[in-house]
Amino acid sequence: MDKINVAFIDEHPIMCDALIALLSDVEDVAIVHSSRDTKEASRKLLLEPAHIILLVLYKPDPEDAEQVKYLSNKFPRSSVLILSMYKIENLIFKMIKAGAKGHLTSETNREEIVEAIYTLRNGYDFYAKTITNMILRNYLNNDQEAEARKEREKSLSTREMEVLKLFAHSFTNKEIADRLFISVRTVESHKNNIMRKINLKTTVDMVKFAIRNNIIDLY
Repeated sequence: MDKINVAFIDEHPIMCDALIALLSDVEDVAIVHSSRDTKEASRKLLLEPAHIILLVLYKPDPEDAEQVKYLSNKFPRSSVLILSMYKIENLIFKMIKAGAKGHLTSETNREEIVEAIYTLRNGYDFYAKTITNMILRNYLNNDQEAEARKEREKSLSTREMEVLKLFAHSFTNKEIADRLFISVRTVESHKNNIMRKINLKTTVDMVKFAIRNNIIDLY
C-alpha cells in the first residue's frame, strides 16, 4: 500500500523527535513534517499534505477545539488525531464535535498510536479505551435522562400539557385562564401539578423544560 503520511504538531520539539523515533520503523508510515503550532503546520500542510495530523496537547485549553475545527475545515482530506495529556470530558467532547477523528491519552503506547493511524487512514474513527468508555457513559446517561423526561411528560394530563405550552410561550395566568375558559385559581392548580410531576421549581424551569423537550417551537 502507499505510505500513510503523518504530520506532527507539538509545541515541544524534543517530543516531536521522540514520536518520530517511535514510528520510524513502521513500514507504511512516513513522517512528512513536524510543527510547533497550528499556524506553522498550516503552512507546511499546504506544501506537503498529510493523511493524518497528530496534534499533541498538554494543558486543558478551551481553544483546543478551535484548533481542531480550523485544521478539519482547512484540510478536509486529512484526519485529525489528538494525543492529550488530560482527560476532561467537556473538552474532549468539544474536540470530537469540532472534527477530531481520533483521540488518544497519555496512557497510550506505540502499538495504539500505530493502530489509530491505520484506522483513521481506513476511514474510521479511533478512540482510546478510556475515551470510548467516556463517550458510552455519556450516551447512556443522556439516553436514560431522555427516557426519564418522556416518562415525566406522560404523567401530564392533556390540560396540563396545554397549560405548560402557554406558560412556555410567556402567557400570564389571566391570559391562560381566558384562553382555556378556566379560572385563574385552576391555572395555578395546574401549574403546581406540572411542577410537582416533573420536579421543577420555577416558571423559568418550566420554559426551559418545554424548550429542551421540543414541547414548543422556537422561531
